[in-house]
Amino acid sequence: MPRAADPSLAFGALHPRFRPLHLLIAATLALGAAACSSSSDPSAAAAPPAKLAKNVVLFVGDGTGLATIHASSVHGHGKPQAFYIHSMPHMGLSDTSAASTWNTDSAAGMTAIVTGQKTHVGVVSQGPAAKRGEVDGPPLKTILEYAEEHGLATGVVSNSPITDATPAACYAHSNDRDKWGEIFSQIAEPRFGDGVDVVIGPGRERIQRETAKLGFDAAKELPGRGYQFIEPAAHLDAVGAESKRLVALFENEPQDFPLAAAVDKALSILESHPKGFFLMVESNNHYTDIKKSLDLMVQFDAIIEQTAERLKGTDTLIVFTADHSFDIHFPLAATKGEDILPSMAVVGKHTAEEVLVLAEGPGAERVKGFFPNTYLFEIMMSAYGWAPN
Repeated sequence: MPRAADPSLAFGALHPRFRPLHLLIAATLALGAAACSSSSDPSAAAAPPAKLAKNVVLFVGDGTGLATIHASSVHGHGKPQAFYIHSMPHMGLSDTSAASTWNTDSAAGMTAIVTGQKTHVGVVSQGPAAKRGEVDGPPLKTILEYAEEHGLATGVVSNSPITDATPAACYAHSNDRDKWGEIFSQIAEPRFGDGVDVVIGPGRERIQRETAKLGFDAAKELPGRGYQFIEPAAHLDAVGAESKRLVALFENEPQDFPLAAAVDKALSILESHPKGFFLMVESNNHYTDIKKSLDLMVQFDAIIEQTAERLKGTDTLIVFTADHSFDIHFPLAATKGEDILPSMAVVGKHTAEEVLVLAEGPGAERVKGFFPNTYLFEIMMSAYGWAPN
């Protein structure tokens, strides 16, 4: 026979001296439950930002997980948490999984960030119906392409080949990240909008070979679409601010690619646009050469700081994140004050843990807690005040 409820345990039966404590516990539990509910689905009850962004700058550290950020700060500044990005007021942790695997690559990782949908490893801004190298999936409209459709200026800058997976996912759609000719030609033949306005990065020799196989002559096609085409990009400084559309190709992954100068040139073109702009800047920070990886992240943080200072007061959302993490770590004890490089090791593989997201500016308050990589697309779209279509 079931036990009858003990009336002495009911709230109304509590001794008066315990009722305030009971109310405090109940309120605390309710608040905790609400917080847990909202963090499990950060977009469920997200209010539009109080102030819309005119511009969005997305900084992507390719393969730049927490271990790389920590080690780079110690390597470059002698202490942890010394980067500019560490001062950015809004922080979250993003899942990096692909549609069918826990571990991802830059193609699937960046597709999730810029389209809000997951796809398979090796696929560039196409849906998960795609089969790498064999079958196309539906094209997924990117945040850059939404910006084009809304009349904003757009740009992509990278120290990796400009047709590599991270930059390519912003402006192209392909069932295989290795189809560089097909990817590059979409600058002149965009799927949505009228095409990205500024493209600066390496990859010149291979792009030339692969576009030639397709019968695409960039030197003829791009000027016909209104681009100033510089190949090689040795004369980047000669590009004036009056230029509205620019494609500048450097040699294949130069060790001293001038990323800071490239970002400065892109901003000098984009920031004059009256409706605003979207810019993605990538720094590939994951190499088996540990010193190179750390030095690149130190330089990247300086570029982020310079950009933030330049755009201060312009209603610009600035976001830093990574498309995936990388197996770089401290396996040995490292003494403070000494060079950390001898104490570090790298396996050279992508890893599947969450990556850091840091943000400032209009809409940055939505960066909090744990969320899927697809949520970054929602953050940027909401900051502009746009809805997907």
